[in-house]
Amino acid sequence: MDNDNSVRKVDKRDRATLFRARLAAAMSTSGLNQSALARAADVNRSTIAQLLDPETTRLPNAQLCADAAAVLGVSTDWLLGLTERPERPGDAIAAALQVTEAPRTPADDQLLAWYREAAGYKIRHVPASLPDVLKTKDFLAWEYAGFIGKTEDQAISAAETLETRLQSRLSDHEIAMPTHRLRSLAEGSGYFAGLPYSVRRAQLERFSAVTKAFFPTLRVFLFDSRRQYSAPMALFGPLVGTLYVGRFYLAFRESTRLRTLTDHFDWLVREAEVDARDVWQHVDGLIAEMD
Repeated sequence: MDNDNSVRKVDKRDRATLFRARLAAAMSTSGLNQSALARAADVNRSTIAQLLDPETTRLPNAQLCADAAAVLGVSTDWLLGLTERPERPGDAIAAALQVTEAPRTPADDQLLAWYREAAGYKIRHVPASLPDVLKTKDFLAWEYAGFIGKTEDQAISAAETLETRLQSRLSDHEIAMPTHRLRSLAEGSGYFAGLPYSVRRAQLERFSAVTKAFFPTLRVFLFDSRRQYSAPMALFGPLVGTLYVGRFYLAFRESTRLRTLTDHFDWLVREAEVDARDVWQHVDGLIAEMD
């Protein structure tokens, strides 16, 4: 006897109709005709023709369904109408998390590709040192000197590409970073030890000038690292979220993970001790202390 928990039985004709539509759609996407699919699945062309014939209600056996799905790069469950997601489980996992090498210079083809992909969307960033788009040429030459595989000129050229994107005002940019990093730059301590006074001062002057000139398209927030922490990360609109772990980026495209990273960035902004409206005055104060 049927009850509320019974599984709804799908009419074979309806399932066959859906299978035909999805098989045809997958063939069109992959660019395979009936003959090519038949050869790849090791069946007769007439077998594929029968599956696509709207006058029949034929469904493939498990072996043929699995072989056709493998050739077409879709899941068998999707072909049979058991799910609305065409990708195979392994492909879905791979698409949700990508591990990409990180040269740690702005001359990073993958990084620049994410910027291009997110054109028109808001870019949100927690930099590993200073934001590349705000760095002077002298600072870039000092920071990236000796990096294997990328010359200083390449790093400078790529940073200029990012600056051009900023000047276009096509995308809004939000940057969150620890307050102490700018103070260390002013003092020449920690990461910035050994950086000449003239380079440090010019870097702070550029930081102040650019954040003031491009506000509110560019908004920089400074947080207290004694109360908050963030690994280097970036959000390229609603498309890609990345975590920088050293030699690699962990890149996420799945919406739940992107929402988690977005909430984290929102927290950094909400709790920032220096608001974007005040950041250039804060930097000007650090410059004054250097005199």
